[in-house]
Amino acid sequence: MNPILRRLQGAAVGQAGALFRIASHPIGGGGGLRRAALGPIAAALGDKDDLSGSVIMITGASSGIGEAAARRVALAGATVLLVARSADRLERIAAEIDAAGPGTAEARPCDLSDLEAIDALCDGVLADHPAVDVLVNNAGRSIRRSVDNSGDRFHDFQRTMQLNYFAAIRLILRLLPAMREQRHGQVVNVSSAGVQIRTPRFSGYIASKAALEAFSDAVQAEALADGVRFTTISMPLVRTPMITPTKQYEGIPALTPEEAGSLVSEAIVGRPRRVAPPFAHIFSTVDTISPEAMDALRSRVYRMFPE
Repeated sequence: MNPILRRLQGAAVGQAGALFRIASHPIGGGGGLRRAALGPIAAALGDKDDLSGSVIMITGASSGIGEAAARRVALAGATVLLVARSADRLERIAAEIDAAGPGTAEARPCDLSDLEAIDALCDGVLADHPAVDVLVNNAGRSIRRSVDNSGDRFHDFQRTMQLNYFAAIRLILRLLPAMREQRHGQVVNVSSAGVQIRTPRFSGYIASKAALEAFSDAVQAEALADGVRFTTISMPLVRTPMITPTKQYEGIPALTPEEAGSLVSEAIVGRPRRVAPPFAHIFSTVDTISPEAMDALRSRVYRMFPE
């Protein structure tokens, strides 16, 4: 085994692991920022983290971060719209959420790679609800492959853009008008700390997430006066099925889906603009000051790990 990888895996246990997890935990929202950041929705939420009356759509809700976030916001009283391809899993999760209360859940199966299916989803939702108060773009596809091995796999880039970017944009375009009309709402984009780091071998995934971040930054200025907040969560590594194919991640410290779901629910209450782990802020700052230094570091990481 690569000695550097062995050292990283060793950091997953004991005091080193605890310190690594602290440095990886995103900061930037919730806590003391909540009451100040609520804006027009503060009166609706009251003095507690109460989401009663809020309609929250979460994509990728059949497992991992999406499922964990859905369960947490439902415990705060929200009506959660569960979106994913697997109707059976969504129905099971919805039934469990309804039984636990106090919030409720609706299974809304949809293939987000199909833009017409997204339109049908939004038509059905807006027929049943005046508006979606919070849209959580959590569904995503990650592909680890170097450019050397991507020459005949252009479809990898198309697939990541389709789910991570175009699907999210389609949902935003369909749901944003009702948010603006009611003069409050939020779009939470579950992104990746890799956008700040520019992780080698993940160019397709990183580019699709960066595109969604740039779109949201531009649209935030247009929707700001209408009480709509765009929140970007730059997630560190999370132990979900998405990272399973990358064997190098086995044993490396990562957040649990429940911890990541908690970050999403805190962002819904606190409404920050950005949430990111400390190391991502550091890498982004270094990259701004000296791109050459980060190029050298990324090149070393690229050569350090096998394909």
